[in-house]
Amino acid sequence: MNLQPYLEFATSLAYNAGKITLRYFNTGVQPEFKENNDPVTIADREAETYIRAEIEHTFPSHAIVGEEYGENANGHSFRWIIDPIDGTISFIRGVPLYGVLIGLEIEGIVRVGAAYFPPLDEMLYAADGAGCWWNGRRARVSAVSSLSDACVVSSDFQHLTAKMPDVVERFKNKKSLMRTWADAYGYLLVATGRAEVALDPRLDVYDCGPYPVIFREAGGFFGSWSGEEGHTHGEGIACNAALKPEVMELMRGS
Repeated sequence: MNLQPYLEFATSLAYNAGKITLRYFNTGVQPEFKENNDPVTIADREAETYIRAEIEHTFPSHAIVGEEYGENANGHSFRWIIDPIDGTISFIRGVPLYGVLIGLEIEGIVRVGAAYFPPLDEMLYAADGAGCWWNGRRARVSAVSSLSDACVVSSDFQHLTAKMPDVVERFKNKKSLMRTWADAYGYLLVATGRAEVALDPRLDVYDCGPYPVIFREAGGFFGSWSGEEGHTHGEGIACNAALKPEVMELMRGS
């Protein structure tokens, strides 16, 4: 299957949706709060509305799942997974580390993905067999092979320890560098070799739609804390290939 047209479409969607979000970035936009207390803004809603309209026009039979407007589950083997702003808290506070996430799942496997960071104008994108790319140059995970030399990122260590009380101490005991370079941007850092591990204790499918293919093509891993690849586990960990055995051993508490 030629995935290039889908990849070009995904990157265009992410880029144009990102420009919509920039209309509201650092303008003092006020959030509302959803039932789960997560914030949402007019920028989230307008960007997702745009993305959905473009998909429905171009691929009317495809399924879509998004953070703000749910899923149209029509049973098609192609499903677009969208998050118009991953990192809404960062967006609200004027922190430029939020991203627009687009993934295309084909028969349950993410084959195409794009993540765009509008204030930074950084685009990370991949398709099976086509490599992973960062603003037009090849993206690869780092070759760091010891956690003592690794940088570990997460949005919030407090939420990490709520899920696994000693997880931060486990990495500290390995002398890892710990940083809260957050949300989608942490995964960009790992995929481009500037950090080695990213951890999230809770991820919905739209929070990580593009990551499985991005990390496969960048030479790394994205999946569950127990080492299962994919985007449907409700949690996330990304790392380079060299570190995966040590990371999985550490996560098991060995």
